[in-house]
Amino acid sequence: MTTIQLPPAFEKQMIHLLGEEEYEEFRNAIDQEPRTSIRINPFKQFSLPGNTERIPWSVNGYFLEERPSFTLDPAFHAGAYYVQEASSMFIEHILRSHEIPKGLYLDLAAAPGGKSTLLASYLGADGFLVANEVIQARAQVLKENIIKWGLGNTLVSNNDPEHFEPLEGFFDLVLVDAPCSGEGMFRKDPQAREEWSPDHVNLCSLRQKRIMDKAGALVKAGGYLIYSTCTFNESENEEMIRFLTEEFSYEPVRIDLDPSWKIRETQTQTEEGIFYGYRFYPHRVAGEGFFITVLKRPEDAYSSEPGKTKEFKHPFLKAQSQRESQDLDSEIGLDGNGQYYMLNDSYFRIDSQWKAYFEKLSQHLSIRYFGVELGKKQKMDWIPSHEWALSILPKKGFLKFELNKEQALEFLRKNDLELSGLPLGWVMVTYQNLPLGWVKNLGNRVNNYYPKEWRIRLV
Repeated sequence: MTTIQLPPAFEKQMIHLLGEEEYEEFRNAIDQEPRTSIRINPFKQFSLPGNTERIPWSVNGYFLEERPSFTLDPAFHAGAYYVQEASSMFIEHILRSHEIPKGLYLDLAAAPGGKSTLLASYLGADGFLVANEVIQARAQVLKENIIKWGLGNTLVSNNDPEHFEPLEGFFDLVLVDAPCSGEGMFRKDPQAREEWSPDHVNLCSLRQKRIMDKAGALVKAGGYLIYSTCTFNESENEEMIRFLTEEFSYEPVRIDLDPSWKIRETQTQTEEGIFYGYRFYPHRVAGEGFFITVLKRPEDAYSSEPGKTKEFKHPFLKAQSQRESQDLDSEIGLDGNGQYYMLNDSYFRIDSQWKAYFEKLSQHLSIRYFGVELGKKQKMDWIPSHEWALSILPKKGFLKFELNKEQALEFLRKNDLELSGLPLGWVMVTYQNLPLGWVKNLGNRVNNYYPKEWRIRLV
């Protein structure tokens, strides 16, 4: 790793936070190679590679002995795991240790999708997640990662935080992993050292306050707000706790820690009492720099519910009736709890218990994806979508064909395939029993339906 000199103002800041002696440990640590970690998808079958080590605060997180080429692992493209920095997985411990109720969640700054896929896994069939990203190009990456994860309990939106104002008091949990000065990424991203300045820190702090000024109002009574950054300075971390408690009514939440984790708890004095933050320093934990805090909305705070609408009207989406939805569920092998919508002649499915919430959200948000897109129908036959293949929904009536690694990579490159023994018609191809997508055997040729924009180019 190339060592880039740290800015003197940053060194002064860190000595203030850590002291001279501990700062030297920190300084040495950020010039070491970071550890590679993944979080597995608990809803998909996946065999971990050898020589892994469990991340102590995560049920599904593992350190790898070395960093493989994830691009050349078909299981990665199948959504069997997500490559995520270990410190960020602490959110899983927060959710589980406090048994935070499942319901309607919002990840307000969600791209590329690591924390959204974590929240979606925690919610499973018992919740619904809005994964939002303000930057359009990043929202596309978020959409792809949500599709690969395949749980069907997520809506991807592309909105500014101020667009959420009509949804005040609507969410059981709001997560804001705020855009920040990136001090915690100095080990993984040496360029971040060159871009750092006190002015950039101040700019980030102002941007965060603008975001949190909207986010703080979105949590309903009894709900939770989680705020995190990948930076160390107090103005982007503890000062944001003071800002939130001055602007909104919140209560502190303290997280149980195992001393062996070496996560450092901070206490922030506010007019509402002491609030807690959790700092991850790379010389203490086997992860990158990270800060996180949890606040709870009082039970007497404002809450809003979706209410009932006589008829769903939307310029692009058409809701299917309860009977039509039940028939479609039966076709694909489900028990009738789905609600279907049509968009551009393609069918999308969400769990019917979130119908009213989804329909209210759709009136205010710019939706990029939701639930699971199944595809189109020609009379009684499906033209299945790639999204359906990667989802955990059943694929009743379709045959499977297992590919070896070389064949799987050719499929992912969207190359022509020669497969001996492939059945005729639509076939779902798999790798290690993980669905990768669709091919169609016409007899004289095999059409590869892997999305062109997703194809891998690495040889």
